[in-house]
Amino acid sequence: MKKAKRVIKAAQEKGLKLSVAESCTGGMVGAALSSVSGASSVFMGGIISYDNKVKINLLKVSKTDLAKYGAVSKSVAKQMAIGAKKACGADIAVSITGIAGPTGGSVEKPVGTVWIGIANHNNSQAKLFKFEDAGRKKIRKNATKAALDLLFEALEKA
Repeated sequence: MKKAKRVIKAAQEKGLKLSVAESCTGGMVGAALSSVSGASSVFMGGIISYDNKVKINLLKVSKTDLAKYGAVSKSVAKQMAIGAKKACGADIAVSITGIAGPTGGSVEKPVGTVWIGIANHNNSQAKLFKFEDAGRKKIRKNATKAALDLLFEALEKA
């Protein structure tokens, strides 16, 4: 994947280490990054946190925020990225949490709702994406591409 190659190249040029925390994509971002030759010089690894217990125990996501906002939220996406950054000893981390469907959506959070978080230094942010009417496979693929784009943008600013 071209997007993953440019992320790895940018991280190598900046001398920055990367990590991921993934929920609905189940490791697709990590797989894309690790498929690039030379990725081991900058890609530390990741955590697939499909279950909330993993988000809490490994990524240190707040139980209170999970209960208040749900797993698919800005707050949780930011905390997942921070947790992955710390757990893996990275400089920059990306996280994905969303509803890939076809079940699990609601009026407030329909299928295709995805939050992608980025954490670097002491800063974190998250961006909302709506990949509605795409189907599970396409939602996961679009979320992976969007995460790689945000990771690249963060590297460009670093």
